[in-house]
Amino acid sequence: MSLSDPLGDMIARIRNAQLRKKSKVSTPASKLRGNLLDVLASEGYIRGYAAVELSAGRKEFEIELKYYDGEPVIREIQRVSKPGRRVYTSVTNIPRVANGLGVTILSTPKGVMADHSARDHNVGGEVLCRIF
Repeated sequence: MSLSDPLGDMIARIRNAQLRKKSKVSTPASKLRGNLLDVLASEGYIRGYAAVELSAGRKEFEIELKYYDGEPVIREIQRVSKPGRRVYTSVTNIPRVANGLGVTILSTPKGVMADHSARDHNVGGEVLCRIF
């Protein structure tokens, strides 16, 4: 099955799994998804993830979701840049989420990183998603 927006699919899977109070969710593996999951894990929004080898050389990521007092840690996750409308920003215009409590994840020339890391490295790029 061909997906036109693989990151949007992964974000929807995470959102749906948290609505159902699941502890794990799986998604097809790719380099960009792995980089986004690295940022989510380093920012503390998920417990972690692991690559699982399936038949015929296919890989999937098993994402361990994180809860606090029975509520999901990720309150809101939203895809910003979509295949039909890409959203780019300079380092001076990187949006702040919930007055700095949330995180904007960017794809920059120096890799996929959170908004505060992009400001530290003085780079802008494509706004992938917004998390609070």
